[in-house]
Amino acid sequence: MVSRTRVALNTQMIGTFRRVELAVLAYVLLATGIAAVRLPRYGNAAFAVVAHLLIAGLVLLTVRAAPEDNAVPQRGVHRFRDALPLLLLVGLYPLLDIVNMAGGVRTWDAELQRIEQGLFAMQPSRDWWRASPSMFWSTLLHAAYFSYYPLIAVPAFILLRGGTRSERTFFVTRVTVTFMLCYAVFALLPVSGPYYQFERPTGSFIANLPAQWVYASLTGGSSFGAAFPSSHVAATVTAVAVLLRVRPRLGAWLVVPAVLLSVSVVYCAMHYAVDAIVGLAVGLVVGCTPRTAR
Repeated sequence: MVSRTRVALNTQMIGTFRRVELAVLAYVLLATGIAAVRLPRYGNAAFAVVAHLLIAGLVLLTVRAAPEDNAVPQRGVHRFRDALPLLLLVGLYPLLDIVNMAGGVRTWDAELQRIEQGLFAMQPSRDWWRASPSMFWSTLLHAAYFSYYPLIAVPAFILLRGGTRSERTFFVTRVTVTFMLCYAVFALLPVSGPYYQFERPTGSFIANLPAQWVYASLTGGSSFGAAFPSSHVAATVTAVAVLLRVRPRLGAWLVVPAVLLSVSVVYCAMHYAVDAIVGLAVGLVVGCTPRTAR
């Protein structure tokens, strides 16, 4: 009798999870396992294991504290639950650097560079800016690259502040799932990217304020192995695709910045072209698939 009651309670508990929370927990389980396997070679991986377990605990506590209840959608605790998956990204991204042993893992850059050479007969992320240096395009595209942060954060804030619960859930779920897919690949198949593999742009090409913003942000918060697929492109395309469905006017305003960002990651030598192409595909698939409940 007690056993059946426990099973019923556990089943009920599992049933209260949203898909986005299950996606976060699945990724956290994967990252924890990878960090644990790498622990003998990298002592700091213990921190990643503990941190991921704490994140999983926070998700579980939030689900318990804010069960699905349409009668009280405006309560602060429910708003926190709605926003939590996006907030967790702030912690999960830097943890990738530890999971990938701060550069101590085997990377797959050589394979991607061979694919690039076969497709384009060149290395676009290395050769494009050198062949066509432009102060105008460097300034514009570095600004577009940096716009990634507001392109995700501003729509999220608008929907979390004033959108319907359905709109908030739809946006947060699709964007978070996109990040979790990218992060899983980062952990399983690390690619360092052109930023680490090739000589970085110098001189007049980066003598503009947006370029300095980009390099400052990378110096302060870049995670090794997080190049393929481009989460910049994937998450931005997902966000715009979702907004075009729930807030068409807002989404339309963001189409051009999203296109420029997708080009910028290659021209500014931050991602391989294949990173951007696969990121675009991930964003379109996740952002445009049919809408379902929860």
